[in-house]
Amino acid sequence: MARRQSIKTGLEPDAAVSPEMTLERLARNARAVQLDVFGVLHDGPDTVVLLGPYEPGFWTTFTASPEYADQVADPMDHWSKRTIGDLANRWRGTAVFPSEGPPYPPFFDWALRSGRAWQSPVALLVHDTAGLWVSYRGAVRVPGHLTLPDAVAHPCDGCAAPCRTACPVDALGAADYDASACITHLNGPDSVDCMGEGCAVRRSCPVSRSYGRLAAQSAFHMKAFNPT
Repeated sequence: MARRQSIKTGLEPDAAVSPEMTLERLARNARAVQLDVFGVLHDGPDTVVLLGPYEPGFWTTFTASPEYADQVADPMDHWSKRTIGDLANRWRGTAVFPSEGPPYPPFFDWALRSGRAWQSPVALLVHDTAGLWVSYRGAVRVPGHLTLPDAVAHPCDGCAAPCRTACPVDALGAADYDASACITHLNGPDSVDCMGEGCAVRRSCPVSRSYGRLAAQSAFHMKAFNPT
């Protein structure tokens, strides 16, 4: 399966950003705090840099954080806001988060426009390196236009689409999500697999399997989704 091409560096001639502000540098800064550049796009006069977990190692970094240790509500959101806020200050940009609203920032649209995420056969976003485990912890709007990276291959091209049949209750389809069937299953006797390892559909994606996300992180998100 095709992997992402290398990031271009440099600025467009009319970019209103400092010469040292390159995607290579931003990716290096993000990875230093266990985040990664999940996509880049121009939006008006700005460049939007989408950020997601850098694997392997994200869960270890997060669970060593004060937000996790203090057991605050929504600790990963708090960690994300602190960490991405620091990156935004460093990049002289503005931090943006999916949970802020209404109105909520258009992360789904940004993901599609970035050219690194697409709608999968089960309607969920699929990412070129994170697969169906893709999640956007936030973004930074950087003033000016950075040079965008090269296009990457659609990860579903040539895939047998095991995601179509992975759900034990057929809750996810191309057109809709049967939330009731999903929740009923998660609260039933056969829920241990999904609650402990993460959504079976997301796990079935070949790209997901190579991403390096730990089961403990998936269990954390499943408990937040279904706390009963």
